[in-house]
Amino acid sequence: MPLPPTLPRTDPEALAELQRDHGRALFGFLLGLTGGDPQRAEDLVQETLVRAWQHPEVLASSHDSMRPWLFTVARRLAIDARRARLSRPQEVDAESLEQAPAAEDAVAGSVIAIDVRRAVGSLGPEHRAVLMQVYFQDRSVAEAAAELGIPAGTVKSRTHYALRALRKGLQGYGYGYGLGA
Repeated sequence: MPLPPTLPRTDPEALAELQRDHGRALFGFLLGLTGGDPQRAEDLVQETLVRAWQHPEVLASSHDSMRPWLFTVARRLAIDARRARLSRPQEVDAESLEQAPAAEDAVAGSVIAIDVRRAVGSLGPEHRAVLMQVYFQDRSVAEAAAELGIPAGTVKSRTHYALRALRKGLQGYGYGYGLGA
């Protein structure tokens, strides 16, 4: 089997000359395309020169200047880099993460809701009716008493005993769930 013809290679001196002749102009051009980010512009200059190194046939062409080809490659690389950056989630530093609110755990919230519903369901009908009026429908003691047709003192008493029963039934949750002190 015959060996493939050897591919042309980029002369290191030609690449160095390309860098000397066009590097500064290329950097300035890319600095404008990257919004003034010198690190990103430098990376794109290097990538542009790598592309020139990978395509020695371009260097061997009879063009008067390599600058138009280099600028076209650089512009396309800058556009590709911007698209790639915009398609990725934005990077967040550690300090911002510490100040961000914690994500709500939907499963834990559902479990709590089921447990509270079960505990309220275990109450007697009088206690459950008072809690429904005062806590779930956000009525005052006087409004709940009028709605249920019982004295305000009875609403207070039933609320107290209902909350005490709920506290006992929901011991693992502490006092942060509207169960009073």
